Amino acid sequence: MRKIYNYVIHVSSARYAVWILAAVAFAESSVFPIPPDIILIPMILAARERAWRLATICTIMSVLGGFLGYTIGAFLFDTIGQKVIYLYGLESAFYRFSQRYIEMGGWIVAFFGITPFPYKVITIASGVTHLDLFTFGIASAISRGLRFFLIAGLLWYFGPIIRKFIERYLGWLILVICIILCLGYIGLKFYL
Repeated sequence: MRKIYNYVIHVSSARYAVWILAAVAFAESSVFPIPPDIILIPMILAARERAWRLATICTIMSVLGGFLGYTIGAFLFDTIGQKVIYLYGLESAFYRFSQRYIEMGGWIVAFFGITPFPYKVITIASGVTHLDLFTFGIASAISRGLRFFLIAGLLWYFGPIIRKFIERYLGWLILVICIILCLGYIGLKFYL
């Protein structure tokens, strides 16, 4: 893992890295399983002066990708949307979640857009339930922006300290992240 981490830090300063970040941020909001944070964090650690620019790119592309997810939910749920939901094994959770959408709409987008909850589920559910497009766009921009700018701000301010911590405890951090992801997935399957 150390070699991968060092490689990602090295590649993060390459010109094409911004394009990769933009593509992942866009795709993660509708179909891709890996969150852009995994690319955003090393890119900021590699060049802290780009933190705000990278957070802006990540936010814009995530919101635009969210509209693709909305479109999948609104117009292609029977053909594409259900396959994405089934791919993650979230069928029953998705339908219970959709019922809550009818009641809480934009607040759900605003809250879950900040959390590690798979944002693609939110965007597709917004389309399936035909959440007001303006409400969806504003809630997405606020929540995704808050998430990525919070990461950027923390890394910009505490960058050297965080980088030393990550480099020292990389193995343990990866283990903790994997455990959190597994617990989150289990929680989605059985709680919702």
